[in-house]
Amino acid sequence: MSATAPRRLILALALPAVLSMAACSSGISLDEPIEGPTWRLVQVQGETVDGGADPQGAPSMQFGSDGRAVGSGGCNRFSGTYSRTASQLRIGQLAATRMACAAPERGQREMQFFQALQATASYRLQGPAQLVLLDGNGRTVALLQR
Repeated sequence: MSATAPRRLILALALPAVLSMAACSSGISLDEPIEGPTWRLVQVQGETVDGGADPQGAPSMQFGSDGRAVGSGGCNRFSGTYSRTASQLRIGQLAATRMACAAPERGQREMQFFQALQATASYRLQGPAQLVLLDGNGRTVALLQR
């Protein structure tokens, strides 16, 4: 047996263990559910969203374990259905209240948020508390945070 054979064996045994520990230390589970927490919008269509002084007016949503999605666009409450399989995420037609937004920029942000939700085809978790919504071409349409 050559002198490099034991080294190769050690490397072959150690590499999977090191990779496994690195994945565990990231704090991100690939199977971590999105259901339960309230996700607050922090970016939509490339624009940062300022939460403002009124946290009740911040766009947010929640995915229920029953396949229902509910939330607020900032002015109006909404609800609808969703389906999730692996990294695929489809949000069904949303029903929303029809309250007028006091500030035009808030109404514009709400419209962008609703459009991003309807364009969502998949998602990925980025860090332990960020949800990235992606369109059918893999482009980020919204970033939400717990």
